[in-house]
Amino acid sequence: MKDNPELIALIKKLKEQSRKNSAKIWKDVAERLESPNRLYASVNVGKIERYAEEGDTIIVPGKVLGSGNLTKKINIAAWRFSKKAEEKIKKAGGKVLNIDEIMQENPKGSKIKIMR
Repeated sequence: MKDNPELIALIKKLKEQSRKNSAKIWKDVAERLESPNRLYASVNVGKIERYAEEGDTIIVPGKVLGSGNLTKKINIAAWRFSKKAEEKIKKAGGKVLNIDEIMQENPKGSKIKIMR
């Protein structure tokens, strides 16, 4: 059972957005955030560097960590970011977004990749 009111509200919004726009990506992210915290994705910026292309939009249903280097301009949305990860993303010219912001910018969820 989740007890963080922000997270509960976000999961509810994700599910509503999924139904409203027939966007399966938001339902997928909501289900991943509903899972126990120990199963959340923890993705290092080095992994994002390896698997993402310049200009991609990535969503991490968990936390982005600062291990590794990032040289590509990538927009990344996640539930949480470490300070080092935020610094590296911004230094590479990318954007750090929360999941709610990316959902507002792209309600259909098109051209967004989920990374875990």
